[in-house]
Amino acid sequence: MGLSAIREQREIIISTIKSITRGEWKVLVIDEASKKIIDNAVKEDDILNENIANIERIEEKRDMNPDMDAIYLLSPKPHIVDCLMADFERRRYRKCFLVWTALLDPQLRHRFDKSRQAQEQIANFQTLPVDYFPRESHLITFRDPWSFPMLYHPACSQLVLPHMKELAQKIVGVCVSLGEYPQVRWYKPRNDPPNPKHEASVLCEYLANEVQSELDSFANLNRDYPPPTNRPPGILMITDRSLDLMAPLIHEFTYQAMAHDLLPIKVGDKVLYKTVVNEGGADQQEKEMEIGEKDKIWVENRHRHMKDTIEKLMGDFQRFIDENPHFTNTEGDATSLNAIKDMLAGLPQFQELKEAYSLHLSMAQECMNIFQHHRLPDLAAVEQTLATGFDEDLRKPKNVSDQVVRLLDDDAIGPSDRLRLIMMYCLYREGMIIDDVQRMLIHAKLPSEVDDTKVISNLDLLGGRTLRADVRDKKPTVTPIFPVKTQPAAIDEEYALSRFEPNLKIMLEEMVSGRGLDTAVFPYTRQPMDNNAELAMQSQASLRSAKPTWARNRMSAVENRQRVIVFMAGGATYSESRACYEVSNTRGKDVFLVSSHMLTPPLFIRQLRELDASRRRLDLPIDRPQPKAPDHLFMRNDPPPPRPPPQNLVPGGGLPTRGHQLQSNGSANYDRPPPQPPTAGLAAMSMNSASGRQPIPLNGVSSSDSKKLEKKSKVEGEEKKKKRGFFHKKDKS
Repeated sequence: MGLSAIREQREIIISTIKSITRGEWKVLVIDEASKKIIDNAVKEDDILNENIANIERIEEKRDMNPDMDAIYLLSPKPHIVDCLMADFERRRYRKCFLVWTALLDPQLRHRFDKSRQAQEQIANFQTLPVDYFPRESHLITFRDPWSFPMLYHPACSQLVLPHMKELAQKIVGVCVSLGEYPQVRWYKPRNDPPNPKHEASVLCEYLANEVQSELDSFANLNRDYPPPTNRPPGILMITDRSLDLMAPLIHEFTYQAMAHDLLPIKVGDKVLYKTVVNEGGADQQEKEMEIGEKDKIWVENRHRHMKDTIEKLMGDFQRFIDENPHFTNTEGDATSLNAIKDMLAGLPQFQELKEAYSLHLSMAQECMNIFQHHRLPDLAAVEQTLATGFDEDLRKPKNVSDQVVRLLDDDAIGPSDRLRLIMMYCLYREGMIIDDVQRMLIHAKLPSEVDDTKVISNLDLLGGRTLRADVRDKKPTVTPIFPVKTQPAAIDEEYALSRFEPNLKIMLEEMVSGRGLDTAVFPYTRQPMDNNAELAMQSQASLRSAKPTWARNRMSAVENRQRVIVFMAGGATYSESRACYEVSNTRGKDVFLVSSHMLTPPLFIRQLRELDASRRRLDLPIDRPQPKAPDHLFMRNDPPPPRPPPQNLVPGGGLPTRGHQLQSNGSANYDRPPPQPPTAGLAAMSMNSASGRQPIPLNGVSSSDSKKLEKKSKVEGEEKKKKRGFFHKKDKS
């Protein structure tokens, strides 16, 4: 089993909980943000099996539980700190073990330091750097599409530095989780000739230096970082979207990239696609099905060319019916997608397998329908020429403008594809006068040539060169990032529409092959002592200090593979994700792609369009009303239902008081410690929900239809327990 970022994060979370419980029952308290991190990587059963009696949400109403210790796994946000302080004032639990998913702001930390109630109840305080979302074994995102405008929108310049600080901390969290203290490199655009609109040309440099600073600070505060290992030191490469502007625009024909480009796949906490199951049967229904690491068919085929994917799906199904001849329709034809789908409808005994095959056969069929109906073969042939700068024979192309205009006249090609083609043509030409661009947009019959002109010109904010002021201006001579291949390669005719390789793959190949990268374009934040760093890293073992608790017992065969982490600011593409897997497999490395979010061509164009919108229309999370701790956390518990008055009243007719003493204004005096619970209180206590309290569902399961997330006390014995103005230099003073 190879290395997986999902598994690494899961083990870190579980081992941290286990090291705190140590066989004693505790409550786990989470918040909305930390719950999403847990749901993404950890099964609820795995948490509850580590002596967790109950899982509760800090923002919701909870019962007092002063006889039980609590583990707080929380995000370091101001309103969450307010919720936590309310718990301390209420003395809701006995002792509290605080685990933060990212660094807590010093001002928020100071609130705990000056609170007597907090100091009395905090038993442990630690940071667990897990504020990221592994989506695949080697693909990690931050689920933050707003990072794109915050980095590139001219009206968001004052947000850039704090946002880069946040990005740097998350990147360091990935490095720490993978046990790496990497050498940091960054992409430095040549900017020759200068592009005055590309203010973000220094973005990678600033971010790389911020990451280096955060790595050094973490190492100084944690003597057990990095853990000992025999593998070569890792590399962290900081890049941004300016590395490759063609990759988010071109039509890619591998299964994953093609499906996300052409199909209405919903990407949120889960990746979902709506399809029809049991088609043609009495129980036919529409169903949203999850596409992810648990789907073995998806994992096995997502990076294959669509032609190979269809052949593999049909071959696997043919093998299945050969092994199960009693399910075969003797009159059926297993050589077409539609015939296979009809045969699947008659296999109720294999419901899960049937739904998985139906899902992917439907997706593949729909992709091929769009491929044919929208003339994508003709369109892609020209796109490949524009993206690579060469025709199929690696010769300088001729009559490119005529080919583009001919495609713009084709009614079968949709408006979005026409806009993508014009954008690629402007990048290929390295600039056109605005009148020519607008003529092409009018010729393409696009609904708003003015807005689309802005979309094209906004590529310049990312380092593109799309517009020239005057036709008499000399075309700039731009030095390519990598040497252009001049030796023709033997390309199968069926794969001629996929000869474009993203710059990220070329960068990785150059870096790990021994040829090395040009340090003028990819400098280090801290120059290695050996100039031949890439060669040295293939043979040199790093000297690491003692291994941290959460990293023990993870030595395996994959430990000796060098780890390369690539961060792509501004969003990454599925072709770039595929490139990381391919280099990992061919070069014996573990290459991880990390980004704020994944880009599809429609999303990329939409985000480019928004770079011309006002900041108010962007609806950035930072500009929304900030969440606050709910009022009910600061209120006393609801009074118990009225009971018949007891026989023995105290003088004055009052009832005997228990718990906190009340002040004259009727509020509880929480500075005074509560009376000790009865001696047998803990032994007799039930760990089930009390007073109607509902357990907090994990992994998207609602409380109404999920099994309870609670465990009985061991004392209950017989019942079996249940499993579960920005880019300015930093002031150095």
